[in-house]
Amino acid sequence: MPRQWTVRDAFGRSNLHLAEVQEPAAPDASEATIRWSAWSINFRDRLMIDGQYDPRLSFPFIPLSDAAGTVIAAGEASGVSVGDRVVAAFSPSWRDGGPNHDALRKTRGGPIPGLAATHQTLPGQDLVKVPDGLSLAEAATVPCAGVTAYRALVELGGLTAGQRVLVLGSGGVSVWALQLAKALGASVLATTSSEAKAAKLRELGADEVIRYPEDPRWGRTARKWAAPDGIDVVVEVGGAGTLAQSLDAVRPGGTVAVIGVVAGGSSDLSVLPLLMKEIRCQGVFVGSWSTTRSTLDVVGQHGLHPVLDKTFPFEALPDALNHLESGQHIGKIVLTDDA
Repeated sequence: MPRQWTVRDAFGRSNLHLAEVQEPAAPDASEATIRWSAWSINFRDRLMIDGQYDPRLSFPFIPLSDAAGTVIAAGEASGVSVGDRVVAAFSPSWRDGGPNHDALRKTRGGPIPGLAATHQTLPGQDLVKVPDGLSLAEAATVPCAGVTAYRALVELGGLTAGQRVLVLGSGGVSVWALQLAKALGASVLATTSSEAKAAKLRELGADEVIRYPEDPRWGRTARKWAAPDGIDVVVEVGGAGTLAQSLDAVRPGGTVAVIGVVAGGSSDLSVLPLLMKEIRCQGVFVGSWSTTRSTLDVVGQHGLHPVLDKTFPFEALPDALNHLESGQHIGKIVLTDDA
């Protein structure tokens, strides 16, 4: 029987409920039914489930934004075929270009239903095919983390070969940004908290790593590393708690791609560096269907494989969320179900 996770009647991981559900409706001409086999966990998913992201959500709701699976039934106008391996775009109505209000309001895992189910029927136009060589567990990490990293670096950051990139930490977006930037010919500096994580980041291709607990002014150190002017693109996942250092690190006219709030959403911050250095401080909210396809194309062309920190069974979603909250992971945390 198909199974599905819901957040039932109140926020919090204790209100997560896994149950058997009916088979999804048969697809019409423009739809496809997918058997999801892998899901990745995002920081946003934890915030959504715990009520810290959108407290106006109504219950019950299906969590999770990322999944990869296999088409098991397809309408003749769906654009996919039985047996195709696919992911679903994060915001179904965001087809190309920049976002609009409709795209921002219709995102999977809240406020529209997420993908924490083993079987679903969706419009075929929501789906993007997975390149050969990428497992479903690996593909499940792309629609949010991989797409966000690609949009930050390429579509908004204008990254070119030979430029210098700074990535913060070792979470999913940061590690994807490291891998993509190296594949596109950039040099990468990473920050992290421990020597064990620093060693792993070097294995993944980081040209230099700063351990920020030992260097509270790591922004200045990063700027000196990228002498004479500084970093071209900063992938800023910390938020207000790290933004001052990122502004110090970036070159005049460079881009700070603001993605997350891991280190906090508010702080006293001087805007003078933005003015004096003409810094482009660019918010990044995942990406469109077209960006998802472009990201998967680059991943396939370069033979990239995301870092999977730990794999949990589908029924262990609360454990996966707890592991994410611990901050001990490097790369992505995934769920799988092959039953």
